[in-house]
Amino acid sequence: MENSARDPVRTSAQQRPDAPALIAGQTVVTWAELDERVSTAAGRLAVGTAPGDRVALVLGNTVDFAVAYFAALRAGLVAVPLNPGYTADELTFALSDSGAGRVVAEDAVLGRLRLAEPVAVPPAALRSGEPGAPHPVAADDLAVLLYTSGTSGRPKGAMLTHRALAANHDQLALIEPPVLAATDVVLLAIPFFHAYGLNTGLGAIAHYGACGVLVDRFEPAETLELIAKHQVTAVIGVPSMYTAWSREAGVRSALATVRTAVCGAAPFEPADAVRFTAETGKTVLIGYGLTEAAPVLTTTAVSHREKTGSIGRPLPGVSLVLRTADGAVLWRDGLAAAVEEDAELDLDLEVSAGTDPGEIVVRGANLFSGYWPDGRDGPDADGWWGTGDIAYADADGDLVLVDRIGELILVNGFNVYPAEIERVLDAHPGVAEAAVIAIPDQLTGQAPYAYVVPALDPPPTPAELQVYCAGQLARFKLPAGIELVTELPHSPIGKVRKGALR
Repeated sequence: MENSARDPVRTSAQQRPDAPALIAGQTVVTWAELDERVSTAAGRLAVGTAPGDRVALVLGNTVDFAVAYFAALRAGLVAVPLNPGYTADELTFALSDSGAGRVVAEDAVLGRLRLAEPVAVPPAALRSGEPGAPHPVAADDLAVLLYTSGTSGRPKGAMLTHRALAANHDQLALIEPPVLAATDVVLLAIPFFHAYGLNTGLGAIAHYGACGVLVDRFEPAETLELIAKHQVTAVIGVPSMYTAWSREAGVRSALATVRTAVCGAAPFEPADAVRFTAETGKTVLIGYGLTEAAPVLTTTAVSHREKTGSIGRPLPGVSLVLRTADGAVLWRDGLAAAVEEDAELDLDLEVSAGTDPGEIVVRGANLFSGYWPDGRDGPDADGWWGTGDIAYADADGDLVLVDRIGELILVNGFNVYPAEIERVLDAHPGVAEAAVIAIPDQLTGQAPYAYVVPALDPPPTPAELQVYCAGQLARFKLPAGIELVTELPHSPIGKVRKGALR
């Protein structure tokens, strides 16, 4: 087991010094140039800091972010990527909770914060000056604190080590045929403050020595122009991106060079996936993961690449079971021989495809070390961690995501999954988007309540939508109320923020 942390930028600079690493507008940075800039910035960040000190990065998808991020890791510090769109209150909480001693941000963000502590560092300050000596870095040292939004309350910082970040790349690299290679030109439009954009995007191009085309703000037409201009071969995307592209004229020719399209971070509706493939001729690989897993856990790249509605199967090196609330195992896959003897999980049980829903419980080298600062709620003593997500295995043995445990609605003791109701509502021609939450109910304990964004003018009435649902859902699953709204609150990667609806 390796004890020293990897430095993928240094490795790529040695293997492909003159190859482009990052493209941002008219700027092209080679791997040798990026390595030099990272070394300078690492030295600057090391001045006045101790090993493990936190450095907040409040920047968009820019070369400055990449330099500051890899510099923090090389310097033996802990990177804390934060959303530049956060309010002053949200940023202040994350800075205070993480105990960040440095904040790398543009002047506009720094001005909003009015900081006394920590020390503000504009990106330009990392490009010159008297450097210090970076601190030694071990593989099991904390590398990144990523704040997860959660469903309610304040975000929590997931602690990811250098080993966990590297492990996810090793797991993905075992897939055949390969998802990414050194020769790929990758569109990086997912925010770097998100685990998906940070490690599956930025981290992956460093791992392979590939080239990343940076996009700070997604616009469908503009990104298609970038893809065509730079002959992009791989796209790391979310459902809303592919849906938006499928509606653009000339999308098929714009994506002609793309050989790999990956979708994650939120469920990709099968109808939208079918439309994208019909318009472009490209199949989208679906992935599932969480911040706490650095982030990928499963993908259709290891099962049925053209299948819609599934999240595939576990990555090589990831062990996964579906488990009931009382600990019984419904399904298992990806388990090493040693795990088969794990009596605690009752793995002598014969399980097969086509199961009832259960919680996804995982084990792998890519898992986090718990939540900041004390490692609470991390993997158990045997390395297993419950994701809080519900899934079942279909007849092919592929996983289908159902919902979050926290989203589960108990109606007279019966499980009701909001995602099932949302899929029915979304299929109505008069519905652009729907979100379902639980509300208290004196008779049933809880009841579903739906928020609907209309797609037509005049919009369908709540009564019409109730009748529509009644034709496809059992009575106990029917929404107790349906409210028409102009829009739903979304996170930066397109997920509905149900905590705001509550």
